[in-house]
Amino acid sequence: MIGPASLRRVTGAHPRLLDAALAALVSGAGLLSLLFGQWPDGERPTGADAVAAGAAFLLLLARRRAPLPVLALTVLGEVAFTVLASYPSRVLKIAALIAVYTVARTVRRRIALIAVSGTALALYAVITYATDSATGPEAGAVFAWTGMFAAVGATVRTWQDYVAAMEERALRAEASKEEEARRRVAEERLRIARELHDVIAHHIALITIQAGVAGHFLRGRPDQAEVALAHIRDAGRTVLDELGPLLHVLRQTGDETDPAEPVPGLARLGGLLESLTAAGLSVRHRQAGHPRPLPTAIDLAAYRVIQEGLTNAHKHGATPEADLLVDYGPDELRIRITNIDFGLYAASATTGTGHGLTGMRERAHAVGGSLHAGADADGRFHLAVRLPLPAAGPPTETRTSDGSGAAPRATAAEGRQR
Repeated sequence: MIGPASLRRVTGAHPRLLDAALAALVSGAGLLSLLFGQWPDGERPTGADAVAAGAAFLLLLARRRAPLPVLALTVLGEVAFTVLASYPSRVLKIAALIAVYTVARTVRRRIALIAVSGTALALYAVITYATDSATGPEAGAVFAWTGMFAAVGATVRTWQDYVAAMEERALRAEASKEEEARRRVAEERLRIARELHDVIAHHIALITIQAGVAGHFLRGRPDQAEVALAHIRDAGRTVLDELGPLLHVLRQTGDETDPAEPVPGLARLGGLLESLTAAGLSVRHRQAGHPRPLPTAIDLAAYRVIQEGLTNAHKHGATPEADLLVDYGPDELRIRITNIDFGLYAASATTGTGHGLTGMRERAHAVGGSLHAGADADGRFHLAVRLPLPAAGPPTETRTSDGSGAAPRATAAEGRQR
């Protein structure tokens, strides 16, 4: 059994099939009247009715492709039939009303209003001519029927426009949703790429330096070579520990559980400075202001910027020395790294072509901060980072990394691999 849904699918996929069925139904009514010999109201059909039925069939087949011409031809046919046969054609009248519905559904509203009004007046003139009465019930029914078919067509048109608008809105929402998903994936990939760069670049640099030290002392001073190898082992273990959570995020299909490894922050700055000291970089660490808990994003960005900045200073600096200042201000965290100028890295810093500097700048910008890098007239290279902080109390005296309130001095992290 064919249900309404199946019928809609068939007619939607084959609209000409619906037009043919409707045309056959309307014209068939006129042909059947010839077989029965009279219309329901008692009038006897003639051969002109058969011609009108055939014309209605052909016109209704073309109502979708040319709605206005079909309406005009049906109205003209009705007028001609009435003049020639002295009574109106019921088949052509029904075809004209169906054409009114089609025009109201498909043609622009202003043109449709003009066409429907003209059709109503023409059919009213036909009824008036056939009945010799301008106020009879049939004359008034013409306007009612014409208005009803036009209203149905306009309602269907409004509904179709609403459905089309909803479908378009759904498509736009789906497209924007997919675009947002792609954007979030790209941002996450960039974040992970920065994490991998920071972790790998720092520790691989330490491993490379310590491997050179081990090779240098392997025969003459095996005890020093053993110390260097221990540093290599520690750096390798650290990089594996830090890569674990990142690879876990890439490997998992959902966010049901969080990685057990804590996010790096300034609380781990001491260990970072110790690893750099073991690698041969002398770091003078100063701390100003009142240390306090930081938002996770700010804490991670500060740690990674210091890690990358000191690693670059070690790899490219003219001397293995650097100054680090971490200043907790009332509304911002200021980080300043200073070391002896070195040509290639300084040039890349001003143009932003180095991957390390680009990553640091992106990290700072991602949390609403800023990064400036460049060399001064004294030949020293400065890396200055400002990260916004929540409001805090008044700053305290300047402290060194050993926690004393004395004037800034070299900390235990200062030194050089001997």
